[in-house]
Amino acid sequence: MTPKQRQNLQRLLKPRHVAVVGGRDAATAIMECGRIGYSGAIWPVNPKRETLGGFPCFASVLDLPEPPDAVFLAIPVAGAVEVIADLRRLGAGGVVCYTAGFAEAGEDGRSAQKALIEAAGDMALIGPNCYGMINYLDQVALWPFAHGGSCPGYGAAVITQSGMISSDLIMSQRSVPFTHMISAGNQAVLQLEDFVDVLCEQDEVRAIGLHIEGLRDIGRFVDAAMKALRLGKPLIALKTGSSEVGARLTVSHTGSLSGADDLYQALFDRLGIIRVHNPAQMLETLKFLAISGVPKSDRLLGFTCSGGGATMLADYGETIGLKFPQPEQATAAILKTQLPDIATVSNPLDYTTPIWGVFERVLPVFRTACQDDCDAAVIVQDFPFPGLDETKPLYLNDTRAFIAAVKEAGVPAAVCSSLPENMDLETRDFLVREGIAPLQGIHEALNAIKVAAWYGKRRTEILKQEPEPLLSACKNEQTFLLDEWSGKSLLKAGNFPIPNGRCVVPGDAASAASEIGYPVALKMVSPQLAHKTDVGAVRLNLCSASALESALEEMSRDVMNGKPEAVSDRFLVEQMVEGSIAELLVSIRSDAQFGLAMTLASGGVLVELVGDAVTLLLPSSEQDVFNALCRLKVSRLLNGFRGQPATDVTRLAGDLSRLAKYVQLQSCRIAELEINPLFVLPDRVCAVDVLMHLWDEPS
Repeated sequence: MTPKQRQNLQRLLKPRHVAVVGGRDAATAIMECGRIGYSGAIWPVNPKRETLGGFPCFASVLDLPEPPDAVFLAIPVAGAVEVIADLRRLGAGGVVCYTAGFAEAGEDGRSAQKALIEAAGDMALIGPNCYGMINYLDQVALWPFAHGGSCPGYGAAVITQSGMISSDLIMSQRSVPFTHMISAGNQAVLQLEDFVDVLCEQDEVRAIGLHIEGLRDIGRFVDAAMKALRLGKPLIALKTGSSEVGARLTVSHTGSLSGADDLYQALFDRLGIIRVHNPAQMLETLKFLAISGVPKSDRLLGFTCSGGGATMLADYGETIGLKFPQPEQATAAILKTQLPDIATVSNPLDYTTPIWGVFERVLPVFRTACQDDCDAAVIVQDFPFPGLDETKPLYLNDTRAFIAAVKEAGVPAAVCSSLPENMDLETRDFLVREGIAPLQGIHEALNAIKVAAWYGKRRTEILKQEPEPLLSACKNEQTFLLDEWSGKSLLKAGNFPIPNGRCVVPGDAASAASEIGYPVALKMVSPQLAHKTDVGAVRLNLCSASALESALEEMSRDVMNGKPEAVSDRFLVEQMVEGSIAELLVSIRSDAQFGLAMTLASGGVLVELVGDAVTLLLPSSEQDVFNALCRLKVSRLLNGFRGQPATDVTRLAGDLSRLAKYVQLQSCRIAELEINPLFVLPDRVCAVDVLMHLWDEPS
């Protein structure tokens, strides 16, 4: 985004006057400006009509009284590019291009989009193939359908790459306070990161939601995300297109690129971006962050008037790693005097029905519980269906007592219904006015609180040591697989441990084994044997010369039968590595979008079945590698499972960090490295099997 485009985007987002070009869809945009309360000038443009939406029409944009700050364009592709060129020459601020039929529509569409970009110049352009923009703060809606949503003067901005998802979000019955909704479409000129860059500067914008199908410029996105992080504006990402089918649909939908899902997850982790997996969770998370804020930790205080509700809080909280610290001894003693005899002092606390709805009885209980060291609070309340209002004042008595207590304690708080639909609009709006998030659904609520706390912790970590710029990928398209011995030799040159071994012809195998010491492993060496076990090219635990000789004969026969083109007269004789406490897979690969990435996973033959993996984008700190290892399920083995030996995970993280730095230095030569398994022993590591691809054909 150029400085001029940035200036024009400000005009587009907060226009003094709006030109609306087109017919029926343009008339709808005029109606939506009226619905939201837009008070600026509206200038319809249509050469075939006298009026549109109750306003007199201009025959051409060239006839407008002055260059418009904002334009809603809804005409066919053939005329859209010409009109945009005219608007640029006029000095218009920006355009919402609702028109479809550009890059998402094949080769002709891509040519049209290229012409569109040239025609727009330094204008701010949203789209094409988008719904448009709603600014709830300044009351302007350049939108082609009836829109919902509300704003109490602050809230969450949402930017999506889908029109329908954006419409669905603002039509939701969840009382999320919105500041902006932007449907970015094809992002021909302005991309997600441009909107993040501008919106995160606004004080009223407290959180930003992103629906991402694909990112084109990772570097620019990183810059915008880091700016938002520094300003304390959480980003919440709903990434679609992670499945094989979903990725194909994404490409055809808006011309976006859908990268590998693990790389997106690594990017989000690196930047402190909260990832959610469905629209409901996005809305509940945005709602909590925008209204209640960021907790200092994941220590949560829970209230219910139901044993079942308390159990549901505790059960799911434990599942996702929320902490419910039990009341301190002094606090528990006071609570016992304030609660009915049938109540049990605990956290979550079921304060029981004898005092339910009695403000004077529940307020002291809530105040006492809030005296302990907790960093967020939630009360579960399912409100009566509209029309069954005689008991609602009792529910609100508990609600008001809870609000008073948490405000005195100064902790972010939420009122949560166990079922999403069991909180009416009137109650939700009341809670928003009080600065308490009305969360809908126990799981959604606890997930929102958990990730909000994660964001706070992760933000502190990142700002303490900001990540280095990502490494650019080598642009070569073809790679070449090294044989295992050559790959291990390169690792050894980088001072990474490999088994003691020799690459020999059959006649020298026995002497090599005697020199190494039995038992040994035998492998055929060939660049065409990426998966040796599939064709019988591996033998383990050979304890004698006769066993070795038999293995050589059998292996040559098996490979000839299974993969004759891979048969070789070179063999690797290696010492058997014993005493492993865990097996890891370590992969470092180059991606055209994300650069270098390292994946750590449970290794061995079950790696794909177990699916226990964490990916980091490089360069990453040693602390990042340590944290990634701790997130693996296999970390229980690393730390000594059921009395078994443990390894020093800090030392292991250092070994892997040095490996990553070695590959980084060799990144113009090494395209991909996979060690599987990497044996982790109590005092060291050893790369037992290695696959390495080079960018250039090895000599």
